[in-house]
Amino acid sequence: MHKPLRIAAIAAACALSGGALYGAGAATAGQSTANSTHEPYNIGLLVKDIDTYYGTTADANGVYQASPDSPYAQDLAHIDAAAHKYIDQAARKAHHRGEKPAVVFDIDDTLLLSLDYEKRYNYTYNPTTWADYVNRADRPGVFGSAELVRYAESKGVEVFYNSGLSEAQRTAAVENLKKIGADVNLDADHMFLKDKANPPAYLSSCATPGTWTCTTVQYKSGTREHIEDDLGYDIVANFGDQYSDLDGGYADRTYKLPNPTYFVS
Repeated sequence: MHKPLRIAAIAAACALSGGALYGAGAATAGQSTANSTHEPYNIGLLVKDIDTYYGTTADANGVYQASPDSPYAQDLAHIDAAAHKYIDQAARKAHHRGEKPAVVFDIDDTLLLSLDYEKRYNYTYNPTTWADYVNRADRPGVFGSAELVRYAESKGVEVFYNSGLSEAQRTAAVENLKKIGADVNLDADHMFLKDKANPPAYLSSCATPGTWTCTTVQYKSGTREHIEDDLGYDIVANFGDQYSDLDGGYADRTYKLPNPTYFVS
């Protein structure tokens, strides 16, 4: 997964996560700044706001965890409740019409929470440390995520995964998803990961062997188009923590999960 705009974009993403985190512009509380035009939100205060939103605490092993009583957890609970109701209704309609309903899930911070990595590396991205972190396969689940995956399956809805993780990280992703209880359709026919060396033919407009120019939206929407047009499913719901997980069509409904820690364009 490529996360190029970490710190510079945290504030914008944070505003979407449920709190009014930006100041009016020029100065923080009790301060004045000469000749300032829209001074950005103070990053130290922003990190505190993120911690408050997640209810961030370190467990006995020193791993940063989100609190089940946090505003973050509450926001997820509202999304999950709406998604459960909708999936039930959409599945009934699709089966009645003889269609094949499907749901699509992003993985990072949609199913597997990366808060510990963000805290530990001060909201910056490094491909080596990120790969090491992913390959440990011990991320906790995003609250309610595994339950939602299993619920969709129980309603006869096909579960697919559409992730920015690389093909080299497949084994770790499968292992980690099993650990959190999202052990549904974790095969290569249902879990789509980036394979820049040998991209699939349906991405030929932006990727050929050894050459990858796909944006996140092109990659993810192209994969959803493949699921619908080539595999014959109707994607009733698409879940992601970034708007780039959701843009580009090929889903009846989208669900944006909160993530104030990074932004993927």
